[in-house]
Amino acid sequence: MNGKRRRFRDGRDNRDGRNGRDSRREENKKKEFGAYRPERVGPAVRRERDNRLRWTAPALNTEALPVPTCAYCGKSITDLHAAMTDRRGGETVHFDCVIARLTESERLEPGETISYIGGGRFGVVHLGEGRMGTFIIKRILEWEDREHRAPWRDFIADHYSIT
Repeated sequence: MNGKRRRFRDGRDNRDGRNGRDSRREENKKKEFGAYRPERVGPAVRRERDNRLRWTAPALNTEALPVPTCAYCGKSITDLHAAMTDRRGGETVHFDCVIARLTESERLEPGETISYIGGGRFGVVHLGEGRMGTFIIKRILEWEDREHRAPWRDFIADHYSIT
């Protein structure tokens, strides 16, 4: 620093580290060797501290989730977390069934694929040829309505939200 003193926020400078105060290292030594004495707590304070209400975990919901059927393929949906809402009817459908429908309805060029990009949206994605992980989103396909949440999603959220 070219011989210049630099002042730190706590009053130290870069030369001696103290600037009229004990350094942190010296303060820690005092704590270790008895110059620091913790506050003594009397029996009344200990009783009050022990009688405080303690947090108890809420009971877990043991009720089984419903198993709806897919509006597209008719099979049961066992993994509701990965399910989607039908674009038109609001019914529950498999995530894979949605991907299959979009792949059939969209015209894909070589190197393009359908990918979920979050928020109830899918994208037509062109994967890069050179480096792994490079891609370009060509088109965004809105699938689920962001404004109106499906009732079965609220049921799942209430089922697992216990706090």
